[in-house]
This record gives sequence, C-alpha cells and structure tokens, in this order.
Amino acid sequence: MNRKNILKSSIAAAAMLFSLPVSAAPETATVTPLFDRIDSTLTIPAEIYGQFAEHLGTCIYGGLWVGEDSPIPNTNGYRNDALQALKDLKVPVLRWPGGCFADEYHWTDGIGPRDKRPVMVNTNWGGTVEDNSFGTHEFFNLCELIGCEPYLSGNVGSGTVEELAKWVEYITAQDGPMAKLRKENGREKPWKLKYLGVGNESWGCGGSFTPEAYANEYRRYQTYCRNFNGNRLYKIASGASDYDFNWTNVLMKNAGRHMNGLSLHYYTVSGWNGSKGAATEFSDDDFYWTMGKCLEIENVINRHDSIMGVYDPGKKVALIVDEWGTWWDQEPGSIPGHLYQQNTMRDALVAALSLNVFHRHTDRIKMANIAQIANVLQSMILTKGDQMVLTPTYYVFKMYTPHQNATVVPLDIATSSRAVRGDRSVPTVSATASVKDGEMNITLANIDLDKAAEVTIPLGIKAKLENGEILTAANIADYNDFGTAEKVTLRPFTGAKQSKDRLTLSLPAKSVVNLTLKLQ
Repeated sequence: MNRKNILKSSIAAAAMLFSLPVSAAPETATVTPLFDRIDSTLTIPAEIYGQFAEHLGTCIYGGLWVGEDSPIPNTNGYRNDALQALKDLKVPVLRWPGGCFADEYHWTDGIGPRDKRPVMVNTNWGGTVEDNSFGTHEFFNLCELIGCEPYLSGNVGSGTVEELAKWVEYITAQDGPMAKLRKENGREKPWKLKYLGVGNESWGCGGSFTPEAYANEYRRYQTYCRNFNGNRLYKIASGASDYDFNWTNVLMKNAGRHMNGLSLHYYTVSGWNGSKGAATEFSDDDFYWTMGKCLEIENVINRHDSIMGVYDPGKKVALIVDEWGTWWDQEPGSIPGHLYQQNTMRDALVAALSLNVFHRHTDRIKMANIAQIANVLQSMILTKGDQMVLTPTYYVFKMYTPHQNATVVPLDIATSSRAVRGDRSVPTVSATASVKDGEMNITLANIDLDKAAEVTIPLGIKAKLENGEILTAANIADYNDFGTAEKVTLRPFTGAKQSKDRLTLSLPAKSVVNLTLKLQ
C-alpha cells in the first residue's frame, strides 16, 4: 500500500459532502430475487473474502506470530487464538509479504536458522527493525495450518528477475538447486503456489514506474517465473490505484495477454483537511459520506472493467481487488507508521456494502483482499499481549461465509436513498443473495442511523425460513475493546416473518442481517 495519492485521489473524487434530513415516514424497501436471471456458471469466488498480511506494525509479529518460546499459547510459533479465529472465518487466500514492504523484501533473508537471518529496517512503515524471523517457511506453513491458498507478492521494485524466479523454484520445485536448499532448511515436499503478484503498486512505492515501463517489466518477470511439478501459477500484474484508468488501459494493451489477473487498490478514506479522520469519533455527516465513498468503488470497477473489456471481451483476465477497506488516522498513542486503528460498526457496514458490490461483479472480480488481517487498518482481529479482540468487520466476514462459492441470485432492490454529495445518492438498503447446497442466503444492510426499514422479500419459490442473525450496535461508533464485553457481535435475529412465499422484516437501523432459507 502507499500513503501518497490516498488523500489526493479521495479529494479529487469528491467535493464538500452533506446529508439531507430524512422524512418522518417509515422507510420501506422491496428486495426481489430474480430467479429467472440466475446464471448457474456465475458463482461468488471464495477468494473474494481473501485477507492481506503485510510486515507492517504488529500485523505479523504479535498479531499472527509470537515464536515458539512465547508465553502466549501458540502452535509452532503461531498464536492459537488467531489460528482458531481465522479457521472459523474460512479464510480462502492470504496475501503476503506486502504491500510496499514486498518491493524491499529479499526472500533469501527469511530462510534458514532464524538466529542467523539478517535484519533490515522497514523504511516504509515506521523504521521498525525487521528480524526476518517470519519468512517463506513460516508463511507457507501458516497457510497450511488455516487451510488457505498463499498469494505471494514478488519484489519488482528493488529485486531482480532472477531473484523472483528462484523464489518460485524454491517454493514449488521437487528437484534442482533451489529445491535442495529448501530441503536443507527443513521442508522436503514442495508447497503449492497458485497466486503470484508481480510487484505491488508499481506506479508508487513499488518502483515509481510509468505504465509503459512497468508493462515491459511485467512481461519480462512473468516469463521467467516457471511452472514446476504440475504447479500452475496464476500471474497477477500490479494494477491501478482508484481512478488511474490510463494505467489499466496501458497494461491491458501492452501486457494483457501475459496475465491472469490485474490488481486494483481502493481505500475508503475521509480526505477532510488533510486528515483521514478518527476511527471512533465522527459525525453523522461523516458517516453518510463514508457510505458514499465506499459505494463509489462500483463506479471505479465499472470503468476499469470496461477498459479491460476492450482488450479482453471474454473476461479471461480477472480484476483482483487485493487492497481495500477503510483507512483512518492511527490511534493516539500508537507507534507512528504502524497504522493501528480501531474498528467500529461503521467499518462493519463498509465491509458489508463492499462485499455486496463485489458479488455483483463476479464475472470480472475473482479475488479481493481486505487490508489487513491483524492490527492494521480494517483488520479482522486486534491483539495486545495475550489478549485478542474480534472486530465488527470480522463478524461481517463470518456472517458472509455461506456465500463462498455459492451461485449469485440477482436482486431487484427498491429502496429510499440519502443524498450525500449533492449530485448523487446512497441507497438506504443494500442486499445480496446466493444459493448453495439447497439453501438460500439473503444478506441485507440498513445504513440509516435512526430508522428501521420495513423490508418485503417476495420469494417466488418454495422455501422455508430456517434462521437469521444480526450484527448491530447501540451506537454507530461502538467497537470491541480489550478487557470489556463485546459491544458488536453476532446475535440471533427473529424479526423476519414468512407468509407463504413472502418474507417481511423490520431491518433495524445501522444493521446487517443474514437470513437462511431451506429450498423445498
């Protein structure tokens, strides 16, 4: 990730925002599943719920890894509470080692005996000394423990073609000099590596390339990253930030036929007065503005998709949103450059609305990786010593697990809206739906801070409501903290009623609700 351009792109995208008062009448919405428009080939890739772990702050050290000698309960150095939380989340894919860190990371520093590994200074994130105790073996073993695909971000900015090619060989080859080195370091069997990112933010911290120069570098690097022993690499080019549509155009024109995926980074930031704003202190207007900024990702996706379609109308090249989420000012008293922020019900709604957008674009989007998995930006978990907190965003991801690899059910949504930018509006109710294994899940979000929405869902099929769950809070700024009971957690939802083939429910203010129905 790169802090340059974050505020710039946000400010350029939006002028002064404001909220109009809502009427006193109850909000109503109708969410209609369009079963006649289901495309059975269009599923929601599990990888859309991907995670991202960078050597940044305490994401790795303290968040995931504590070492075998730590008094914190661990399995081979990985903290047990984090392992269990991530298993429960069914994490499908994990991106590592960055971020900006990736283009300064030299993989040979992170192999061999840990006490002999060289140290370095993490110049991107706070000048922290990095001891390289968490390297290739530690990452791939972690992926095996939690049952996810590894996504490797390769060093293009300060590395060489030979370096990246040998890393791939070290990981995936059965025989040869790199395989011999891996075996000497304790791993006999090759790992599987599907996802390979060739650089990160190559327009910025990853080398400050022009798109033309990077396209040439990408073509060269991907040529020498070989497939060993049946392992097939899915090669992802470093794509655009937000609204840089020219980058996408040049990359697709000059290198599109050499890639499986093209990345996109999009952060929901405030951009007010040079500050991103506090994670836990914000006005109602700030909140609604955030919902508008979050949903703007759909316009950005549509533009990049249309450009990609010029060169790839068959949509063989995927759009990979491998950095997304909220980015606020780091918490007061935390270490500068470590990007530690709290996580409120506001963040949970950003997550729900973003996932709903991704579901609508699974013909092009095949992976997304929220930033980041622990203790950094919009994280799943927060840790402090031997304590761990599950964030509101964690619970959104847990709520959405039934949608992984399910068939998309298109929806027609009639809802009120709120003006937040003067010339645009944000829908009050957002929803998504899918079917899998004889069940249908409908997930709905209400962004109104004060009023429930009376929602009608005409099913049009035979189905029986089985259960529901809700994520909400007394206050939109509520969050879960160490040493206190959770303020934001999943609870049963019994507010939905079924009458033949119709569901009705009162969707509480500032809430996310999932309904599970058994198809008959």
